[in-house]
Amino acid sequence: MIIVDTHVHVALHTYDPIEMLLTPMQYNNVAKTTLVQSSTTTDNTYVIECKRRFPQRVAVVCRVDVDSPNALADLEHWHREGADSVRLRNFHRSPGSDPLAIWHKAGELGMPVSAGGHLEGFLTDEFAKLVESLPDLKIVIEHLGGMGFYAVSDYQDARPSDNQYRRVLGLARYPNTYMKFHGMGEFCAPPFPHKEVPPYLKMAYDAFGPQRMMWGSDYPRVIMREGYRNSLQFTMEQLSFCGREDLEWVFGKTALSVWKSLQ
Repeated sequence: MIIVDTHVHVALHTYDPIEMLLTPMQYNNVAKTTLVQSSTTTDNTYVIECKRRFPQRVAVVCRVDVDSPNALADLEHWHREGADSVRLRNFHRSPGSDPLAIWHKAGELGMPVSAGGHLEGFLTDEFAKLVESLPDLKIVIEHLGGMGFYAVSDYQDARPSDNQYRRVLGLARYPNTYMKFHGMGEFCAPPFPHKEVPPYLKMAYDAFGPQRMMWGSDYPRVIMREGYRNSLQFTMEQLSFCGREDLEWVFGKTALSVWKSLQ
């Protein structure tokens, strides 16, 4: 099985350099990874450099300043430099006459979108219409549709209901959508091993199926939760109902189908 970690953050300052990531990948037989640019910067120089150093192991999800009048040109620039895809928030809209200009540009360049944001943003009719209007653009929904932002929060009363989560999973009706999950520690109460595991992952699997789901560790944040190894192994155990072929899709082949440069 080829294992791909589709959600890691590396940097020379805010996070660790890529060498720190390669060690847990090696020890856990993770062959390839997708570097997701931090929300703290739109300078993608370092992650592009990492891809050039490890071209068969690394794909890049870049960021641009969506509010800038140069956003479309910036995205073209990073695409030429080697970025495979772009990270946008579910609420991101472009200034000017076309509020979906940055989304259209991503589609024009063949750059899948890694879509982050809180669950409420994925619940809106506006976001559903956006997805529907761009059928050729692959949209990877991060953090189980934002569910991980709430599940282990101190503000338990703010946790969305299962019905709200099911509405987010309704985005699976659009075949260009994918769901990314980040280890059980993101939505299970500590400590590890988790005593209770909410059914969010199984619900997502039932909605999207194995060929539109993918795992990402959320390194290095995962270190403060269950740890890198457990984010992979314990999560695999929660998918024990899957056959071997389905696991191959969830933990690798889906990512390879989205980020072609990893093939």
